Amino acid sequence: MPSDQAIEKSQLLERHGATVERVAPCSIVDKNNFVNVARRRAAEYGADDKSGTRRGYFVNQFENPLNSDAHYRSTGPEIFQQTNGHIHAFVHGSGTGGTIAGVTHYLKQQVPGIMSFLADPQGSGLANKVNHGVMFAATEREGTRRRQQVDTLVEGVGLNRLTRNFANLLKPMQGDSKGKCMLDGAVSVSDRDAVRMSRWLMANDGLFIGSSGAINCVTALHVARRLGPGHTIVTILADSGQRHLTKFWNDQAMVSLGHDVNAPATLDIFEQQ
Repeated sequence: MPSDQAIEKSQLLERHGATVERVAPCSIVDKNNFVNVARRRAAEYGADDKSGTRRGYFVNQFENPLNSDAHYRSTGPEIFQQTNGHIHAFVHGSGTGGTIAGVTHYLKQQVPGIMSFLADPQGSGLANKVNHGVMFAATEREGTRRRQQVDTLVEGVGLNRLTRNFANLLKPMQGDSKGKCMLDGAVSVSDRDAVRMSRWLMANDGLFIGSSGAINCVTALHVARRLGPGHTIVTILADSGQRHLTKFWNDQAMVSLGHDVNAPATLDIFEQQ
């Protein structure tokens, strides 16, 4: 796990009996990237067990197509059933890319004309890749970054590389004569708006969500403005604020970074895109 993630995430895993190794954030090409370390640890586990009863398994969730397939077979159908197919847009971020890829693929097959949008944190290059075909983030310019991976306080989503799961979204669906990718657009959400949205939802809806859920809601707001009244927009609030108490929900830490932690009086405060 990257060492810049909120400490309670690793503590929770440890309470369940896991051994957690926190490593410095670095590029995927570095042998010490958390993905590469996990691959090595899986290979090492049980390597000296001649009986073969102990084996390590590397989930490889970023590249394993079973990730998106699970959402194609479960999450997508669940959304379709709960909305009775009355859905106009789906919004989600991308960490491994599994959720947005699987759900988008399923819903596009079931609902003619449905749109799918990526919610992307600042510092991630995915939004620019979707909107303009180039992987780039303005906050990643040399000499401007706060972090080594993605320049944002949002955890769990946003990358500057294409995972196998996400890359499948950039291909046209089978039978699409226009050759368009499956995503209809992407919104790059600032840290400021992520913090604002989390506080607004807590104050107005009693929803205590984490940073990735916050950017999903900001993007859903932008899509709602684009589509207008009478449309059904679905997103997923996958992370609880309980896993962000020491960082994203630490008001002192957020204020030290220049963020206003008071709940906005109105949704009109969010940046137009």
